[in-house]
Amino acid sequence: MQTSLPVEFLKTTEGQHADEILRKCVHCGLCNATCPTYQLTGNELDSPRGRIYLIKNHFEKTGNNGTVLKHLDRCLTCLSCETTCPSGVKFGDLLDIGRKHIGKSIDRSVTSRIKRFLIAWIFSKPARSDLFFALARFVKPALPVKLVKKVPPLIRATETKVVIQGARKMLTIQGCVQSSTAPQINAAAIEVLGWSRIQLEESNSDCCGALAFHLTDIKKAEKTIRDNIDDWYEKLKSGHEYLVITSTGCSSFIKQYGNVMQADPDYVKRAAFIASRCRDLSEIGPELRIKLANRNCAVAFHSPCSLQHGQKILGAVEARLLEAGYELVPTKNQHLCCGSAGSYSLLEKDLATQLLQNKITCLEQAQPDVIATANIGCLMHLQSGTDIPVKHWIELLV
Repeated sequence: MQTSLPVEFLKTTEGQHADEILRKCVHCGLCNATCPTYQLTGNELDSPRGRIYLIKNHFEKTGNNGTVLKHLDRCLTCLSCETTCPSGVKFGDLLDIGRKHIGKSIDRSVTSRIKRFLIAWIFSKPARSDLFFALARFVKPALPVKLVKKVPPLIRATETKVVIQGARKMLTIQGCVQSSTAPQINAAAIEVLGWSRIQLEESNSDCCGALAFHLTDIKKAEKTIRDNIDDWYEKLKSGHEYLVITSTGCSSFIKQYGNVMQADPDYVKRAAFIASRCRDLSEIGPELRIKLANRNCAVAFHSPCSLQHGQKILGAVEARLLEAGYELVPTKNQHLCCGSAGSYSLLEKDLATQLLQNKITCLEQAQPDVIATANIGCLMHLQSGTDIPVKHWIELLV
């Protein structure tokens, strides 16, 4: 693709990176075939190729900014297009750059700004999330039927009683929404890793910064990242092997810390170090001592986009479930997003609902006893659309 980006923009690191990405695109359109939003709307502007042109036109000052923002907001950032692209176009990086700059040049409506602020404010801190979900449970009887299933039950995780001797040490995070809605996930991870003589210690960190970053509140995201680096760096330098993350949306983002903080000379090296020591829980899977049992239980596994497309981790979770004695049932369209995508299900409800219904149809087709996944956002979103229990895969190993 030929480009004519402004000279001043090309003098920046982001401008050079954007130009490099744009020039790799050969207009083939193979990405459109695996784009969830394009499949729903049939609109070229809701496809990766269309969004690439919108971003290019914005920087070259030949496009309609309002149109750009609308269709970039509709993108799930599922990165299925990157998996499909034969030219290696880093669409996710281009989208981040585009959203960042376009968001500065366009005034959103007051309603949109308030909604995005509240999502970031409420769900980035467990104390706020706890209060929000407590209020939701209190008014649950009065809620419309469509909203009732979106309110997660109150779950209190029990402390593991595994005695760990001669243990290796690894670090994890409590998380923001996960610690409020599914604390049993970390508890299960601590127990299962404990059987393998791995001590998993929870840090005091809350949000990884992904929520604010994808809402284009870059300053808030960078502050969160700096706070996290301050908390994790010395621990990882003094005995903890890895930062093990139990939610794939978080592990995928933390692995990008070095890129996100590249303009910060005080943190870029430590950010890259953190990224290099981050592991998704599934990557620790081969080291786990799995308790084999005849479980007589059929599982449909939903691989989050952040796992299969973002981190390119395929088959790791399925191998552990099979090793533990579960029967894995086949599901169609495994590459397609469920519609959760962080805050997407709250901001783009119509598209998210259609994607959820399509995904649930595929997951329920083989009539599994349980649906397993690896990301808290997917778990909550999927559970709101089915009566089949939805669990994090590590819970099935306890």
